[in-house]
Amino acid sequence: MWNNLTKLGQAVQENVGYVLVCLAVFVALFVVAMAVERLWLKLPRERGARRAAYIGIFAAMAALLMYFEFPLPFAPNFYEIDLSEVPVLICSFSLGPVAGVVCELVKVILKLLLKGTSTAFVGDFANFVVGCSFLLPATMIYHRFKTKKGALIGMVTGTVVMSIFGSLFNAVYLLPAFSALYGLPLDQLVAMGTAVNGMINSVSTLVLFAVMPFNIIKGVVVSLLTTLLYKRIERLLRMR
Repeated sequence: MWNNLTKLGQAVQENVGYVLVCLAVFVALFVVAMAVERLWLKLPRERGARRAAYIGIFAAMAALLMYFEFPLPFAPNFYEIDLSEVPVLICSFSLGPVAGVVCELVKVILKLLLKGTSTAFVGDFANFVVGCSFLLPATMIYHRFKTKKGALIGMVTGTVVMSIFGSLFNAVYLLPAFSALYGLPLDQLVAMGTAVNGMINSVSTLVLFAVMPFNIIKGVVVSLLTTLLYKRIERLLRMR
């Protein structure tokens, strides 16, 4: 862990500007979640210590799940799916959108401390932002209606938002940032996609035939698992 911490510190120093952008995005998402929670949803506040403990537990579970990543046959190997959004979404459903955004951030920080980064923070930033684009719509709709139907509509909406936003975000910002920070031409990233999927021959087709189906599959799998697990975990939290 100390070795990872040292490497992480060096990486932060080398990418100060990028890290500042990441922090600014987190603050913006936190403010949006806070405004929605206080002004629109009007959720009751959990006690601080218990709330922090639950966020920490869910974030730790999510960070551990990030160790298990699975490649998809139609996407290049820098896109690997994991199930870390399941505990984060359960945390959001239990405690609200602010807790979800904080849990998402803590999850990524724990992963960086335990595992380090292999993508110069780009993949970690993408995991956080794209994850929030899924959990925020899902959580807002669920807490607005608080029914099983509301949860399903929320998760479907979150999957759609994540698929569209994630695709655009990759095309406009993430792929160019990854190319710049790693010194790899975009053509080379596209070629990595072409090697596994013949339909990929440009950035737009990489997004269309790899990123979008990747996010759709992730949204569907996370939604199914959350549907199976949420009520069971919520009962345990209430008992505690």
